[in-house]
Amino acid sequence: MNIVFIGSGNVATHMAMALKNAGSNIIQIYSRTYLHAQVLASKVNAEPVSNLNNLNREADLYIFSLNDDILPSFIKMMPNTTGIWAHTAGSVPMSLFEERLDIGGYGVIYPLQTLSKERDLDFSKISLFIEGEISETENKLLSVAKTISDDVKLLDSESRKYLHLAAVFANNFANHMFTLANEVLSERGVAFDALRPLIAETAAKVLEMEPKKAQTGPAIRLDEKVINKHLELIKDDKIKEIYTILSESINRYST
Repeated sequence: MNIVFIGSGNVATHMAMALKNAGSNIIQIYSRTYLHAQVLASKVNAEPVSNLNNLNREADLYIFSLNDDILPSFIKMMPNTTGIWAHTAGSVPMSLFEERLDIGGYGVIYPLQTLSKERDLDFSKISLFIEGEISETENKLLSVAKTISDDVKLLDSESRKYLHLAAVFANNFANHMFTLANEVLSERGVAFDALRPLIAETAAKVLEMEPKKAQTGPAIRLDEKVINKHLELIKDDKIKEIYTILSESINRYST
C-alpha cells in the first residue's frame, strides 16, 4: 500500500515507521517545515514535501497526523486525491472529512498511547481504534491497522471522544501529578528515583485490579491529621487546592 503522511510529529513518526516495517510503502512525508519532513522521510525512505502542490495525488492512503485545531482548515486546503483520508485524533469526529466528496473515502486510525519520538515502543502492543464512512473504507483501514497492531477495534466518533477524555485523566493528568511530586522532592533535594518503585507498583495494580479497589492513602480513610500536615507543607496555593480537591474526590469515591 502506498501511503502519504500529513504531519511529522510523534504519532506520525511511530506510525510511519511501523507501517514501513510491516511492508507498506511510505511515499511522502508532508510538513510545513521542510526540515521536519526530511527527518522523518529519511527514516522511512520517503520523499519530504513542504508544498501541497507537490503532494502525490494517487496514493492509497493519506494519514493526517496534525494538531486538532489545524485539521479543519488544513483539510479544506488539501488538493483532490484518489486515496482514503484518515486522521489520528482522539477528540475530532470523522465527519470532518464529509464535505470533501472528491476523495476515495475517509475515516480514523486512532492510536491510544502516549508517543514520544525519543522513546521506542513495540507498536504491535498499541491499541488502534478504527472508523470508516462506509464498510468498504472501514475494512481497508482495519486491514492496514492489523499489519502493525495486535489490538485493533472499531469505535465510532462519539465513543472515541469519551475514550480520549478518559485517556487524558489516565495519562496526562497522572503524569502531571508526577511533575508536582518531583517539585515537592526537589525542594528538599530528594531524587525523583525514590518514587519510581511506587509508581511502577501503582501502574501494575491497575492492570490487574479495578482502580477504585487499588486506591490507598490518607484521603480514602479520611485521615485529617495527615492531610492537614501535608497542606501545611505545601506553599503554593494552587497546588494546595489540587491536593484538597483530589483528596475530597478520593474520599467521595471510597464511600
